[in-house]
Amino acid sequence: MKIKVCGMRDAENIRQLAETGIDYMGLIFYPASPRHVAECPKFLPYASSGIKLTGVFVDAPIEVIMEKAAEYSLSAVQLHGGESPDFCKRVGRETGAEVIKALHISSAADIAGGKAYAGCCDFLLLDTACNGYGGSGNRFDWGILDAYNLEVPFFLSGGIDLSCAGRIAALKCPKMAGVDINSRFETAPGIKDIESIKLFINRINGKQDEE
Repeated sequence: MKIKVCGMRDAENIRQLAETGIDYMGLIFYPASPRHVAECPKFLPYASSGIKLTGVFVDAPIEVIMEKAAEYSLSAVQLHGGESPDFCKRVGRETGAEVIKALHISSAADIAGGKAYAGCCDFLLLDTACNGYGGSGNRFDWGILDAYNLEVPFFLSGGIDLSCAGRIAALKCPKMAGVDINSRFETAPGIKDIESIKLFINRINGKQDEE
């Protein structure tokens, strides 16, 4: 199962996270977010060893996305606003990066809306609907995942913390590609608790906690 950690911006915290073996690391380029990356920090070498650096955007112009994709050598672009299927497809074509489209979930009907993105993105990201754009720390009803029948694989997101690991590992959903974690693993906005993330990864993979 793929592990994506979003909302990173501190160089030393990123260096530590890069040693945990995660798959995707998210940098948020949305000015209203408390985890916003305002300028290019000196941490990019730490995130180059097999980790897919992912830029997170909310209804940003294609020119901004292309600029950041080139500046940060992004391997993936996450679109977290109201971006259309055609826009998602264009982002993938123009940047050459994987495209992850977030859906804001409150009911099974919201998942069904993801059908329009088939062939336009590489992954969906199922996040809890809230007043903002992610990072709410809340979970939607995972019971509705039983009815997931879309062709597009997805990341599960929204309110995931260490206590969720066992339940996630037990989910029977073939299209679940991985999980996206953020605020529930923070000591402050943008600063992750690395030891908790290590425990989470071990538990997701069915390993015993180290004494």
